[in-house]
Amino acid sequence: MGCQMSQMTDFRSVEAAEFRLAMRNLASGVAIVATGTETTRRGLTVSSVTSLCMDPPCLLVGVNSSSETHAAILANGRFGISLLGSGQEDLALRFAGGAKGIDRFATAPWEQGILDVPLLGPAIGALECVLHHHQVVGTHGLFIGRIVATCGGNGDPLVNFQGALRALPQA
Repeated sequence: MGCQMSQMTDFRSVEAAEFRLAMRNLASGVAIVATGTETTRRGLTVSSVTSLCMDPPCLLVGVNSSSETHAAILANGRFGISLLGSGQEDLALRFAGGAKGIDRFATAPWEQGILDVPLLGPAIGALECVLHHHQVVGTHGLFIGRIVATCGGNGDPLVNFQGALRALPQA
């Protein structure tokens, strides 16, 4: 069964507010995507990271195309994803707009991974990616990263649900 593009254009898109309201009910993990070294480090908070395929191992992350981080990932061709845990809400907010540029990295211990990308030391997990593909859709760039290294950590995840950063309740 296939779709014809002419059929798909016959439908209007929902309004942004309606879309935002619907998506508030999709819980998602919170991460920091970062690239660069020393004074050229750039990063931001995302809740749009998903595994894509196992062969080759790839993930997909959405980044606003007007951000410094979007341009930096394109320039560097590599990026790191640090998965945030409960108790890291302040860091998530800092990278969501509380600080700019290199100043975002000032309050936490960062390491450079094997791809020379910034990785958060106390993250509950980290992935290092080389840029496999990039596509702009609307206001965002979709980056497909081929995963070349991972690092596991400990802790409970930080999630975004109904517009708030939350820890999952203990089982």
